[in-house]
Amino acid sequence: MENKKQQQPLDVRKYIFSFIVTTALFLTAFYLSNYFGGKKAEELKSIESNISLDILSSETQYDLLGEVSCRQVDDSILSGEINSLAEKLTFAESEQGPKNTQVQYLKKYYSLLQIKDYLLSKRLAEKCGKKSVFIIYLYGKEEECKDCRNQASVLDYLRKTYPDLRVYAFDYNLDLSAIKTLLSIYKVNGQLPALIVDGEVYYGFKSKEEMVGLLPKTLKTKDELDKIATTTSTTTVKKILNTLDR
Repeated sequence: MENKKQQQPLDVRKYIFSFIVTTALFLTAFYLSNYFGGKKAEELKSIESNISLDILSSETQYDLLGEVSCRQVDDSILSGEINSLAEKLTFAESEQGPKNTQVQYLKKYYSLLQIKDYLLSKRLAEKCGKKSVFIIYLYGKEEECKDCRNQASVLDYLRKTYPDLRVYAFDYNLDLSAIKTLLSIYKVNGQLPALIVDGEVYYGFKSKEEMVGLLPKTLKTKDELDKIATTTSTTTVKKILNTLDR
């Protein structure tokens, strides 16, 4: 009995020490969580501000491009801003999650910008006699569209291979009236992935070979366009040299 009484104070000190350590760990974890959470929130807010500014800049740019002559239009001007915004939106979505209210707002804004780019690009193509090809890609959540991720990879490959190919990707389930109007115009029935290639609707995953088969034969790859540019440049130089020799 005496031994047990002598050991009791040691047990109390042990529990007190454990409580202090546990409390210290909890407070430290809480502080670090708030600290890094705050840093993350600041970073996302900065990204959101940059996206909003880029969107405003792009909208102004598109208005200006609508007034210029064909000689002053460069397709890279149109695609550069869209691609930059897509990367920023993808990062914000990965950090905050696709269901985040702010991410959804930015996604809608970006989708509207894509539609504006699509309409302007078509108008410029008709006005300037360009042979651009347009693809509208409709995707859904991974659980409802297992092939959407692979389809996106195929389209990314095509976009890099064909400079005159313009691809626009839209979330089929995004609650945006402009997208619903787009779906109504082309009578998209909800099967995903869905592709609208120059006005024709196709459903289900399409491989690289199948997609190339859907594109006009007149569409040139980057390598083919580079060869044509080199040949044209060489011919021009020869004509100048021949003129000088005379």
